[in-house]
Amino acid sequence: MATRLASIFSPARSPASTPAHLHLALPRFRHRRACPSPPRMSSSSAASPAPPSTVAAGGDKPAAAPYGSWRSPITADVVSGAERRLGGIALAGDGRLLWIEGRPEEKGRMVIVKEEDKPVDVIPQEFAARTLAQEYGGGAFAVDKSVVVFSNYKDQCLYKQTIGIAGPPVPLTPDYGAPDVSYADGVFDPHFGRYVTVVEDRRKSSLNPTTAIAAINLSGDDVCEPKELIGGNDFYAFPRIDQNKRRMAWIEWSHPNMPWDKSELWVGHFSESGDLAKRVCVAGGNPLVVESPTEPKWSPKGELFFVTDRGSGFWNIYKLVEQTSEIVPIYALDAEFTRPLWVFGISSYDFLGNSNHIIFSYRQQGRSYLGVLDCDSGSVSLLDIPFSDLSNVVAGDDYFYIEGASASIPLSIAKVTLNESKTKVSNFSIVWSSSPDVVQYKHFFSKPEIVEFPTYKPGQKAYAYFYPPTNPNFQGLPDVKPPLLVKTHGGPTAETRAVLDLSVQYWTSRGWAYVDVNYGGSTGYGREYRERLLEKWGIVDVDDCCSCARFLVESGKVDGQRLCITGRSAGGYTTLAALAFRDTFKAGASLYGIGDLTLMRAETHKFESHYIDNLVGNEKAYYERSPINFVDQFTCPVILFQGLEDKVVPPDQAQKIYKALKEKGLPVALVEYEGEQHGFRKAENIKFTLEQQMVFFARLVGKFEVADEITPIKIENFD
Repeated sequence: MATRLASIFSPARSPASTPAHLHLALPRFRHRRACPSPPRMSSSSAASPAPPSTVAAGGDKPAAAPYGSWRSPITADVVSGAERRLGGIALAGDGRLLWIEGRPEEKGRMVIVKEEDKPVDVIPQEFAARTLAQEYGGGAFAVDKSVVVFSNYKDQCLYKQTIGIAGPPVPLTPDYGAPDVSYADGVFDPHFGRYVTVVEDRRKSSLNPTTAIAAINLSGDDVCEPKELIGGNDFYAFPRIDQNKRRMAWIEWSHPNMPWDKSELWVGHFSESGDLAKRVCVAGGNPLVVESPTEPKWSPKGELFFVTDRGSGFWNIYKLVEQTSEIVPIYALDAEFTRPLWVFGISSYDFLGNSNHIIFSYRQQGRSYLGVLDCDSGSVSLLDIPFSDLSNVVAGDDYFYIEGASASIPLSIAKVTLNESKTKVSNFSIVWSSSPDVVQYKHFFSKPEIVEFPTYKPGQKAYAYFYPPTNPNFQGLPDVKPPLLVKTHGGPTAETRAVLDLSVQYWTSRGWAYVDVNYGGSTGYGREYRERLLEKWGIVDVDDCCSCARFLVESGKVDGQRLCITGRSAGGYTTLAALAFRDTFKAGASLYGIGDLTLMRAETHKFESHYIDNLVGNEKAYYERSPINFVDQFTCPVILFQGLEDKVVPPDQAQKIYKALKEKGLPVALVEYEGEQHGFRKAENIKFTLEQQMVFFARLVGKFEVADEITPIKIENFD
């Protein structure tokens, strides 16, 4: 029976002494009351020569201590409380930045903030800017001059808020009594004084909602039903309106495709009444051309630009030549100028004011590059800024704001000002940081090394980032290699990036080696690399993670007897599959991972309802690659973490794995969090998850005691 957190602590520790925030979170755990409580893990045998927040004095030799037992100032509290999420950026009419930040200390509330001398919240405390469209959301707000339209998390309705004017947000859409209609990726329509947005309606079916692009009235005080402009296909995104003419571009796609498999770019012209009249498919409609157009934008001159991967298999920027209906590349490169459409609101490039200059970024061989393209001359100027990883950008006349990070800079937003010719950076300043206080830990940061390793297929390579153990106060014992934690990213159509992540540094600063794998099927390396996983999920990703671990063992970097693996969501599936079908790892942690592919297909939301078919294949493969069907092949301990409100990976997945492993007699633990969905947002749950993974691996695989005082949960078939 699942119980609240307080009950799993040692009887010697009364509920009254349990931190209050752990009671409030109400995480729930599977455990067996009859078993004795596990011991408290501490650092009694791992002496520290310096206080945890300091660095050994110059000339002092780091103390030798077992890998994994090192004391570090990068605690789970620091990790869970330091990092704020970023949910989108936009420019207000005065040229200042607006952004959405997720605050762990406010239970993950997503807040719209405006750049001022001291940043100010735009929406009241009782509102949160987050949409549930396509489950993953994104594109939850837009701004025109001083008017902000946003999707409110609690009721999923759209609201209007005027910056600088007191008063509650004004509702724009009907309250249907339940949060069953979501809005995303909206833009202001200057021609008809309305807001045009993607609408997902789950009132008739939560598993198969209808999706459309609709217009929301912005004039008057009456709340009106959205007016559908285009519908009938399975999915829509990127409604983008030409400021010069009455027309709109958008992206649509249909089952069984994901938007990165095959999509279509359309343009429609508005009639006098505001309806979409003439419609033309611009790209993606030719069955002989495999492409996935995305991110349409109208230039200040009214030309249509977009990103697609026709021909080369790499997402490059193209332009429609209206006079000839020809589609021409404006900068061809074997690099990715965008990323897969998991969330709405992606903005990988933008126009600098009313000029014909485009600011863009692209990914090539594991690194981001930033540039300015002069569309008139075709010249490109690469820009040098401290970020090595870049994502969304919004631009003013001679400046732009960009989301970025590096191995030593956490996720941040920077304002970049260009010189008069728009070819060089004249000023760079960070205006927002997800973790502004991390600089104090810089001496403890492990710098990632790009790893290129051989896969099972002869002559084929895959990629990863390796983080060696790093702590200025400690070194490992002689002739001992560190334990390794292999991270398998989610998606699986996604990419891990070499950016400062305190949840990685938590491990490396304690003496763990850590490797983040971009297995075959990852993005950032073109369509061919991305499609290695088609009908091979659970094979290619698993093989690549095992190959990477063996490569590091053979390179003398890690201990082959202490290999652990962890992953979230799709990465959790790769973790479970590696534990069920290979014998490379000694323990694993699955965070809201998939155990039963067939059950996942039957219960998952519409956006991904056919995604797994493309990755798995036939019914036989579904059975043979589901770890739940082969629990007899698990041979090592597993810990599982699950949000009880997860609609992407339903909780019964983790519960079935837990029950089966428990019955088999393997050491296993299940942590369930009330109020959490797909991905943990509450600081106390982020902290607890990190600590329990650490102590679980230490007790069962590590051969060391952790330095932190952590009370471990009870492990079935072990305690």
